[in-house]
Amino acid sequence: MTISRLYATICAMTETAVEQKRLSTADVAHKASVHRDTLLRWLRKGHVPEPKRDRHGWRVFTPEEADAVAAFAAEEEAPYRSQSGVERLDNGPEVARLKGIDWDFADASTSYLTHSIHPYPAKFIPQIPNALIQELSSVGETVADIFCGSGTTLVEALLLKRQAVGIDANPLACLISEAKTTRLEAPDGEQLLALAARSAEMGRSLSSMGKSSLFGQPAFASSGWRPDDKALSFWFDDFIAEELAEIRSWCDGLPGEPARKVALAAFSSIVVAVSRQDSDTRYVRRDKHLQRGDAFSRFTRALEDAARASMELGKLLEPRFGCTILCENVLKRPSVDKLQLVVCSPPYPNAYSYHLYHMTRMLWLGMDQPTFKKVEIGSHRKYSRKGPNGATEETFRSEMGLIFDWLRDALDEGRFACFVVGNSRIKGRTVDNANLLASAASEHGFSEVARIPRRMQDSKKSFNPAIGKIKTEQILILRNTNRKGAHA
Repeated sequence: MTISRLYATICAMTETAVEQKRLSTADVAHKASVHRDTLLRWLRKGHVPEPKRDRHGWRVFTPEEADAVAAFAAEEEAPYRSQSGVERLDNGPEVARLKGIDWDFADASTSYLTHSIHPYPAKFIPQIPNALIQELSSVGETVADIFCGSGTTLVEALLLKRQAVGIDANPLACLISEAKTTRLEAPDGEQLLALAARSAEMGRSLSSMGKSSLFGQPAFASSGWRPDDKALSFWFDDFIAEELAEIRSWCDGLPGEPARKVALAAFSSIVVAVSRQDSDTRYVRRDKHLQRGDAFSRFTRALEDAARASMELGKLLEPRFGCTILCENVLKRPSVDKLQLVVCSPPYPNAYSYHLYHMTRMLWLGMDQPTFKKVEIGSHRKYSRKGPNGATEETFRSEMGLIFDWLRDALDEGRFACFVVGNSRIKGRTVDNANLLASAASEHGFSEVARIPRRMQDSKKSFNPAIGKIKTEQILILRNTNRKGAHA
């Protein structure tokens, strides 16, 4: 072997030995007890120096560089830990201010703007997300509700000049949220008010015709679409079905999408009232002694209220702040841009079956109710099922664990996720859902910084009578520390 070749071999062996002492990005992240994405973010922002790269372009850290990253991580972590190293509650000024709020909001108006355009059981009052958004986020940041329901958080986020993201597996919830956050321009509002006037005239006309008609046929027959389902005749009088078919065709015929969504939400809002379903919270059949023209009359009032509320909202919102609605199962890790705050009220296990009580609405809107039924979290039917296939509190904890695992990456590190939740009764036991959530969250990189009790308004109905009247709930505030399993 020539001297030059021997020298080259020795250099290659030396380089290999040096590389073997160097650590990958994943190795350093593990050493520093942080998520790999956190380390990459620190590198991009220059918080820790960039290491050299190997011949393949991968970062390789020296042991000294790895120690420096670990030291920086320990310094970043210090605000979250007490001197004993045990996770402590965060006593920052924003959390302190939140603890000083009277969260009962006993005398507050809760139906302003678009908040009342559609009934939705178990929704929280707008004052709750409003206070949380003001204290825990800044103008221009993105606020999400990952169980958006009727869109309460989303409306408040837009009013406070934030971007809004709503996620829900319930297609009806997504329609309502879209309608409630729609900025109606004057032409759209005029179209809706003209449609309301048309509906009022039709209602008066049918009401005056009486019940008699030639050959016993309905006095009015619509050529509009109607569900081809045996549930239609079970839940609706024939003449009401004709009226709903006509109203649905009018909504579909509106030229603008914003106006169409608001009109369909108004249409949906009256369906239970003109059906034989007792109410939004009672899935029993009863005769309501409806008269011809009642569907048109109710739609007239609902559409007028929705149009005026939407136009008023539109005057207050700035076009640069928008709302994105994703009709997806949050258990499937939907793709979202980075979030800076989450404010939501998760479905309580065993409390309510949205797929059941919204069935007649989803029927008339042509929505896939059976698919939603399969993925609904917390469904009373799922938790009341007997035998080994019945859901338990561990089912809820496991599902929320999957959500926190996704949320750890979707929510910026150090930012907050707020959950408004009450207790449940499962298999005869009272279950503290706030404890369940906090426990699941701690295993996926979240720490609890506050738990604030509030008393619900006495007028609120229990959504599952077997549970008993729910009088209190908790506002659970969690911080994303991005340290998976740190508190398991």
